[in-house]
Amino acid sequence: MKTRYVTEMGMGVDVHGRNYTEAAERAVLDAIHHSSLHFFKPLNKTADDMLIDLIIGVPKPDQVDADRVAAALPYGTVTITVKEGGLEIPSDDGKDAIVIANAGIIVYLKD
Repeated sequence: MKTRYVTEMGMGVDVHGRNYTEAAERAVLDAIHHSSLHFFKPLNKTADDMLIDLIIGVPKPDQVDADRVAAALPYGTVTITVKEGGLEIPSDDGKDAIVIANAGIIVYLKD
């Protein structure tokens, strides 16, 4: 059995080039840059014991390099799901767009 300990949310943006992977990585970094986890020692666990569900939302999920985005998380075992979500704001001429990605990070530890 596993217990949820942390839920983090983040947003990442790629302003030029429609790079969905870059936006997704930035969303992950946004989510984790404001966290400091202090429950490992009292639970007799380490950061490597984390089981992490990473959920990414972007307008074009097939444009995301899921392995690269998962690698943005430095510890634990990561399972990534990329689904339709986020936002794309087209440029005036329609040749480019701002891509906004959302990340949800759920951290579990085995009991």
